[in-house]
Amino acid sequence: MANREVKYWVIVASKDHVKRGIADGIAQACHGKAAPLKRMKKGDFVIYYSGKQTFGKPDKCQQFTALGIVIDDETYQFQVSEDFCAARRNIEFSECQDTSILPLINDLDFIQNKKSWGYPFRFGFFEINQHDFNLISSQMLQHHHV
Repeated sequence: MANREVKYWVIVASKDHVKRGIADGIAQACHGKAAPLKRMKKGDFVIYYSGKQTFGKPDKCQQFTALGIVIDDETYQFQVSEDFCAARRNIEFSECQDTSILPLINDLDFIQNKKSWGYPFRFGFFEINQHDFNLISSQMLQHHHV
């Protein structure tokens, strides 16, 4: 297990939800579903992408808004409200700056069709390669030395 390859994941969520997750040190994905989170392993990296500023509102964000590392192997259920129970993972987030995707689109491998660059984000959760992770994280961490 020790030499398991690290994976890099993108989770899509509105910026207001991401910032709340950072405050709690947790990740949720795809409206609280457990399956995506179970694919992540301790030591994997996760980047949040926010297409919108606020959940359910049209104002665009189009930024990578959080960067963290999965710190354990537990996926657990959390009662968010009376009628909403969400799967969560514990994440240690890095100090980083929100980074626009727009200047990076041409260099990101996971965006195959540069004209429809928003397409991959429809899935809400997906794996990216190390090149893409390094490109995004280097921008996010530019002014913060980890």
